[in-house]
Amino acid sequence: MNPRCIAHVDMDAFYVSVELERRPELRGRPVVVAGSGPRAVVTTASYEARKFGVFSATPAARARRRCPEAVFVEPDFATYRARSADVMAVLREHVERVEVMGLDEAYLDLTDLPQPQAAARAVKHAVRERTGLVCSVGIGPSKLVAKVASDAGKPDGFLVLTAAEARARFADAPPGCIPGIGPKTAAKLDRMGIGTVAALAATADDRLVDPFGPRLGPWLGALARFEDDDPVEPVRVAKSESRETTFDSDLNGLEALEPALTALCDDLCAALRDSGRRGRTIGIKIRLNDFSTHTRARTIEGATHDVTVVRGIACELLRSFDPQRPVRLLGVRVAGLEDVVADCRDRGGEPQEQLKLPPPMV
Repeated sequence: MNPRCIAHVDMDAFYVSVELERRPELRGRPVVVAGSGPRAVVTTASYEARKFGVFSATPAARARRRCPEAVFVEPDFATYRARSADVMAVLREHVERVEVMGLDEAYLDLTDLPQPQAAARAVKHAVRERTGLVCSVGIGPSKLVAKVASDAGKPDGFLVLTAAEARARFADAPPGCIPGIGPKTAAKLDRMGIGTVAALAATADDRLVDPFGPRLGPWLGALARFEDDDPVEPVRVAKSESRETTFDSDLNGLEALEPALTALCDDLCAALRDSGRRGRTIGIKIRLNDFSTHTRARTIEGATHDVTVVRGIACELLRSFDPQRPVRLLGVRVAGLEDVVADCRDRGGEPQEQLKLPPPMV
């Protein structure tokens, strides 16, 4: 059996790159894709803007202060989804096993290819030739090593690492550089005196169990040793879909909140109908002005994407919660999703014309 060979393909500053196709005169300038509201955050920043400390999730107001000469562009997610579909089509033409991880990244299983590195270079070249967009590629024996390799090689990179090389390369880096170790976990590790990847890798599992639990603790140590055997899964089935919005200014009372929730339900159900999916659990998310977050949900007997049903249950949940403080964020979610077409066929029937699934969305 061939040793595993996994590639991680990550588009460089994807949303910005798509915008520069439309506005090539902005090339070389600091460009920031972000909403215009007072609570908007940066979606993507060009590498020129990142030199000023502007990164994804930076509050847009702070980004404007840090880089006043930056050009700010409103996000256009419909276009980003279409361009993502173009990229993923190229990947699937070259490699059989592709696991899409979002609009701008994917894992490729190259294990059974006779020349996996040459195949990965061909993919990288084809993406640029066919789409005009640039990607970075990392290759390793696992998804984890491939991911850190692509990150380390950006932009326009191509980096191959073994697990041992990854351990050596990132030994002195903070644990937060490893995918899966978030800021809160990294901060807790730092308080324990574990400030590097090498220190975490050398920490005994039993020392990690008490602060992090019997499953998470040993898993953190394994991450630091770059031990990972997760397979590349070509089909990632979403179990839920949601819509949420952060208001430019806090809303008070049901009279102000219900129209906003209704609009979110309409958008969500339209997407569910278009993709041929429906779900049994309808939930809402409410973040108050004290930043406390509350969720409420109800599961119904039959799966649905009927906007009247979803809107009715969501509004009932909102009225039952009846927030007594101003609301900062509101969201709606449908979970337990299933394909309408598959369900019809399982029952021995033929789906109606309007229920046929469109091409896969990525």
